Amino acid sequence: MFFTPGNHKDQGLDFNPFKAIVSPRPIGWISSISKSGDVNLAPYSFFNAISDSPPMVGFSASPSENGDGEKDSLAYIREAAEFVVNIVSKAQIDAMNASSAALPRGQSEFGHAGLEELASEIVAAPRVKGSPCQLECRLWQIIDLPTAANGRRNHLVIGEVVGIHIDQDVIVDGKVDVTRYQPVSRLGYKDYAAIERVFELARPD
Repeated sequence: MFFTPGNHKDQGLDFNPFKAIVSPRPIGWISSISKSGDVNLAPYSFFNAISDSPPMVGFSASPSENGDGEKDSLAYIREAAEFVVNIVSKAQIDAMNASSAALPRGQSEFGHAGLEELASEIVAAPRVKGSPCQLECRLWQIIDLPTAANGRRNHLVIGEVVGIHIDQDVIVDGKVDVTRYQPVSRLGYKDYAAIERVFELARPD
């Protein structure tokens, strides 16, 4: 089977398989704050670490639901030049999903999803209480991605990690044990996965 992007239905595929192919993808649960103090929280599945030294992360922000403006996360990060990445545990998957609701600008997803804010150490954007790990980030660059055939354009937000929070309960023998909190990842369609088992693989000498 071969097809060019956007022509999957010609091959009998009712749904675009691209996101299912590039999976699993970690979820960047991004909290941000505007200069006026409005707080936003939203999950982004086009997210990952992109550099180790300096530590950097990036996520892709799509246009708002009606397609005529920027989502609150992107708008707030443009203003304040900072954000927090909150890691989603299996225990918080319902709250994460609730925070993806399209709320009016200025209404906090924290309250909507029944979550509590925690103050950060370096940036002004709050953290999610209960998230096992959080990364405080300063904005490095926002890159305009190519305009799609439908006229919509995504933006790649890249931040440098300036502070790291880890729940002490997930540290085992000096390492982060992901099975203690089972991070959630996004697959294709409406599918998700949680890491419950890991294995080691040493590189060749």
